[in-house]
Amino acid sequence: MHRNSPLPLIDADASLAAPIAMPDLREHLRSRKRGTPLGQRLMEAGLLRPDQLDSALTHQSAETKRLQSRPAHSESLRAKQGRTKRLGEVITELGLVEEADLIPHLGEQLGVEGVRLREGLIDPLAVSLIPRQDAERLHALPLMRVRDELVVAMADPHDLAACDALAQLSGCRIRPVFTLASSIERLVPRCYEDDFSVDSVTADLDVEQLELDTEAIDLDLSGSMQLAEGSPVINLVNYAVVQAISQGASDIHIEPGAKSTSVRFRIDGTLREVMKPRKDLHAAIVSRIKVMAKLDIAEHRHPQDGRLHVRLNRRDVDLRVSTLPTVLGEKVVMRVLDRQSLTFDLNRLGMADDSLQLTHRMLRRPHGLVLVTGPTGSGKTTTLYSAIEMIKSVQRNIVTVEDPVEYQLELINQVQVQADLGMTFAKALRSILRQDPDVIMVGEIRDRETAETAIQAALTGHLVLSTLHTNDSASAVTRLIDMGVERFKISAALVGVVAQRLVRKLCPQCRETYYPSASTLEELQYEGDLRHPFAQSRGCSHCFEMGYRGRAGIYEILECDASLRSLINGGANLDEIRAAHCGPTLLSEGLRLAASGITSIEEVSRVAMAD
Repeated sequence: MHRNSPLPLIDADASLAAPIAMPDLREHLRSRKRGTPLGQRLMEAGLLRPDQLDSALTHQSAETKRLQSRPAHSESLRAKQGRTKRLGEVITELGLVEEADLIPHLGEQLGVEGVRLREGLIDPLAVSLIPRQDAERLHALPLMRVRDELVVAMADPHDLAACDALAQLSGCRIRPVFTLASSIERLVPRCYEDDFSVDSVTADLDVEQLELDTEAIDLDLSGSMQLAEGSPVINLVNYAVVQAISQGASDIHIEPGAKSTSVRFRIDGTLREVMKPRKDLHAAIVSRIKVMAKLDIAEHRHPQDGRLHVRLNRRDVDLRVSTLPTVLGEKVVMRVLDRQSLTFDLNRLGMADDSLQLTHRMLRRPHGLVLVTGPTGSGKTTTLYSAIEMIKSVQRNIVTVEDPVEYQLELINQVQVQADLGMTFAKALRSILRQDPDVIMVGEIRDRETAETAIQAALTGHLVLSTLHTNDSASAVTRLIDMGVERFKISAALVGVVAQRLVRKLCPQCRETYYPSASTLEELQYEGDLRHPFAQSRGCSHCFEMGYRGRAGIYEILECDASLRSLINGGANLDEIRAAHCGPTLLSEGLRLAASGITSIEEVSRVAMAD
């Protein structure tokens, strides 16, 4: 029999779509529901003959009467008796249409996504939000949670009373998806067993098959069919990537342990464990990631670096992969480079108005050196890219040298450092100077040679942007001096320094006002009203009990004016340069955000207190 192409199943992360508030759910479902009867849909798709439909309808009527006539001895049986057996269930029980072919048509008829359940799609943490007796009573099974939204497979996604009950039980907004009641009845007992964990995702593993897998690496994670049908370890790796992107993680850490593997996400600068696969699966997980990143799966003694591209819900994301041999096995870190989650706009970085105007003024200079400083993970690259986006134009030749190139920018010539081939920052920079550049961005000044070349470029008519690892803006000057750059060159070339940190923002759902002690504020050198209310968060489901959600930047700007040039040329030390800086400091900017209720005093103390 001719069969049309199957409809897609649910997106692997359905909750990435716009969230639906409970009052709007009824209208949403009504607007999406399609009126064509299921039997007609299946016949039009070439999946069912008219005589098979008649047989299924007859069987449906008889089965419903049989169920309702039986005495109820259990809660689950009473629940079954309260509903009419659906035609779709009868069709699959009779073997007339495969479940994978049927579910998308049923979902489309109901106006929701359809999902074929298997354990590899189910997050144990999501399951724990709904008690078993309620899952059985409501014919529902939680699949995954993304932020404050819970994706729940339901036999009747139009049961708004059930959706409301699920929302109250979980404390989350509910996104219903459709699946067969028989699938829920089959999996609920398994999912609520004591040993149900992420290990269930990886049952029936065939390691040999995994290591020989050479499928295309442009991995499309847009639908759950791939999760449902793939190797269990493929499911686990895909699931980890989907969850990391959905939760806004910057890095995925996969670490071998003595008893198990640890999978952790870095979210808002802090690592959080999300799953613990069995120890014996670690080598297979690493091999799968190596295949995806086109690394050598036979090499276990040396570090490797690679890159891969994934697509999630029509969203393109790059993953930078790094492996490192340890005594317990290979550790893998995947840096998540999600361009769609970033906006390279200097005006939206959160600088105070005065600091923003000063930064704009420095970047409008035709030549000179502008430095961005801070520790790893403080947002320096984002600031540099935002600066480049502000000043780029078709009239300017802008060239960057980076290690690595994290995001590709329009109208920008980006050069990748390859130290093993002799292409260092200094060598690339010397070559760039022969390319008639107007603006040069150097990813990082690491040594004297790079510093000397960058300053020489700034002194010969080029605007040079770069980064240094220093604690504050004044330390950038002394760091260049310590590298061996002469003071007169620094004073002549330096335009200014932007020092920055990222502080975690308080979760808006559980934030509450309190009054810190006067001694605490005095210790932080707070110059405002000591009776001013501040905020803190206790942690909730919205922020994964962390108390924080998202990050904000704090900035300290040092402009190299005549007085600073005089200090540099006169041999001033770090303390003297700091004393001459009269603008906002990292600490004062952090306290400004804390006083506004954006972050906490504890977070400011952790990030911005002087070393």
